[in-house]
Amino acid sequence: MIIHLNKDIKSAEAAKIAEQIKAFHIHSEGTEVLITSSSVKELPSEVKGKTEEHWVFANDMQLASREYRKETREVQFGNVSIGGNTKNTILISGPCSVESEEQIQQSAELLKSLNLTTLRGGCYKPRTSPYSFQGLGLEGLHLLAKMREEHGLKVITEARDATHIDEVIEHSDIIQIGAKAMYDQGILRACAKANKPVLLKRGFGSTLQEFVQAAEFLLSGGNDQVVLCERGIRTFETKTRFTLDLCGVAYLQEYTNLPVILDPSHALGYRYGIEKLTKACVAMGVDGLLVEAHPNPSVAKSDAAQQLTHEALRALKTAIEPVAKSVGYNIV
Repeated sequence: MIIHLNKDIKSAEAAKIAEQIKAFHIHSEGTEVLITSSSVKELPSEVKGKTEEHWVFANDMQLASREYRKETREVQFGNVSIGGNTKNTILISGPCSVESEEQIQQSAELLKSLNLTTLRGGCYKPRTSPYSFQGLGLEGLHLLAKMREEHGLKVITEARDATHIDEVIEHSDIIQIGAKAMYDQGILRACAKANKPVLLKRGFGSTLQEFVQAAEFLLSGGNDQVVLCERGIRTFETKTRFTLDLCGVAYLQEYTNLPVILDPSHALGYRYGIEKLTKACVAMGVDGLLVEAHPNPSVAKSDAAQQLTHEALRALKTAIEPVAKSVGYNIV
């Protein structure tokens, strides 16, 4: 249940009531908001006569539900907004991993030449094998910060686990919670308190409800700048890395109020079909794309097979712009 308390109730009183009924308490757009488990179907006695409006839900997808908030939330990525009524599809690109200053410098220059605004690059890599490149860590974060200063770009990078979440929050503009970290409550709770956008990736074995409920950790902790990212789920198929769940995307667009970004690079796992898959994503009117690109993918230290060359990223942007225009969106 979500409860909007009367306007004359102050934050301190709302916090006290929240403690009494074992609810989350957030302040949202001038309103004191309490959130209980969806198992609560009737107003608790402690809030009767103090409630302006309330909503009852069938499950714990509550703050993210269109039953609660009909319009898609608008999230600011620097000077670019997505969601709301913006009709923007943000194209975020860069290498899978930050590998060197030269590599990330070339990536930043590419984005600037394409009039794109947001640079991605992994610094703490949640690799499947302990013998794989694990990322540059704090050194990589410093390189991303340097690109931000030199080129005016916003940077997004992934938190692998809670041991370095404070470093990621400090050095990034947008915090990415990766598929393998979707359930990490240390990361979720830290990001809930951060005053920065959070891009939450769906775990490749997670249901849509589990995915949205992970977003509820962020929203119920007070961070309303949350974006969902579909990056492919594990199915019986072996010829592609994962299966991009466009049916799931349609569900998220219909039933949740959060912007949705798609990651075709991790879904397919091979560069040969990224442009075609990206066109399909854009045709759905999504709020953003994550597409990996590397100056020389053949020598990339992680996910070499899926990263586009810089020339291919240029061609992709040209190819998807008319698709976006056909559904009333702009590539930004």
